[in-house]
Amino acid sequence: MKQTATAVEEWGLLSNCFLALPGLRRAGLSYPAQNTTGVFKAFSKLGLSGYVTAYISYTPLILFPGMIASVERSTVTGEVYAPPSKSYTHRAILITALGPGGMVKRPLISADTRATISASEAFGAKISLKNDEVQIQGISDQPRTPEDVINVLNSGTTLRFCSAVAAVTDGAVLTGDASIRTRPNGPLLSCLNDLGATAFSIRNNGKAPLVVKGKMHGGTAHLNGSVSSQFLSALLIAAPLAEGDTKIVIEGNLKSRPYAEITLDMLADANVRVQAGRQEFFVPGLQSYNLKGYTIPGDFSSASYPLAAAAVSGSEVTVKGIFPSRQGDSAIIDILNRMGAKVSWDKEKGDLKIKGGELEGVEVDASLTPDLVPTVAVLGAVAKGKTTVTNAEHVRHKETDRLHAMAVELSKMGADIRERPDGLEIRGGELHGADVHGYDDHRIVMALAVAGFVAGKTRIDTAESVDVSYPGFFQEMAKLGARVSVG
Repeated sequence: MKQTATAVEEWGLLSNCFLALPGLRRAGLSYPAQNTTGVFKAFSKLGLSGYVTAYISYTPLILFPGMIASVERSTVTGEVYAPPSKSYTHRAILITALGPGGMVKRPLISADTRATISASEAFGAKISLKNDEVQIQGISDQPRTPEDVINVLNSGTTLRFCSAVAAVTDGAVLTGDASIRTRPNGPLLSCLNDLGATAFSIRNNGKAPLVVKGKMHGGTAHLNGSVSSQFLSALLIAAPLAEGDTKIVIEGNLKSRPYAEITLDMLADANVRVQAGRQEFFVPGLQSYNLKGYTIPGDFSSASYPLAAAAVSGSEVTVKGIFPSRQGDSAIIDILNRMGAKVSWDKEKGDLKIKGGELEGVEVDASLTPDLVPTVAVLGAVAKGKTTVTNAEHVRHKETDRLHAMAVELSKMGADIRERPDGLEIRGGELHGADVHGYDDHRIVMALAVAGFVAGKTRIDTAESVDVSYPGFFQEMAKLGARVSVG
């Protein structure tokens, strides 16, 4: 269950936070080192004094391992509908909100996407949920300055995208939960500053809470592509509203590139012009958005869990609602087939069928598919022989360090797994049940549940985190015959 820290504890935390604001000096400001009044004055010069009051009055949620999922050895069979794509839903809501408005059909309504809805409303959009649709009255290319701190909860996508949008307003403060406050944003902040905005981390470490003040006028920004493609997507979404043209140069290899391609496709659907190359992107300024309607496809990342459950238990499952899209995590089909499962995909019907069997280890390059790493780790722990996950160093910067988390927790279940700087090395064998930690990470929790279906009695804490991307995950697994309870 989520609990709230006391006001006294939070004031101590926030006082320390605000009294260590060397980033303010980068904006040409100063303040008394031991006087919170100085912080208010410094923020007032930025035009953000209201945010300080709001931030101090805001008490972040502290998540405790409240909900426990108990999983027994199970065989899953039957049909299940894939949840709508979280990645597509985030983008469709925000891009629709930036234009005149429209309707997003079959969206994923989860903890993360609710954060994007709330943030879009903070920029001036009016949003309502009706049946299986999100109806949006947009802001017609003129996002307003938020009146309060934007709390993104646990959504890194919301934090990155909305930090960039804030750069075309008079300013905003963005923060989130304890996990969000550990995730890096330095490359994005650097680019926003290069493009004319003032953007910095309150704690001067590149992590939330973030302050972003416009207005972004365009120019050239050099972006380190090794951490997250969300930074590129954020810049691509905001740059059309800049006063001038924007050129983004990617330094190194861009990790998770398919997610940036989803952004480019949706911007094109919104009549936004972007010249996209391998390492450079050119975005003309003063454009208008016009995404009036969008239907969200099924999510391959979420589909990987029932597919993997069938694979490890040697059973048959059909995941419905899976149609062709730009999602890099469609690679799960190739991975499962290479491991020995039989997977067929009727692209017209959107039916993805799997028949499990004896699995064999494979090598998986995770540079484009970071969200599949926990699933692949479980498959490798059960498969015969060695499974190697490579090019996955960026997976350490998710809700938790997923490489370390999977290595530690699968080891508790008897797996022979070794953590490498950029991946995992796993030798398959027999798993046994254990009490494991979910790290408040939806993908860790769901992957460990799949491991429990073959290992036997397993208890996973922080089970409530599945609401981030797959609300109803445990209920859907139970419908397929899995022996699982949550409480």
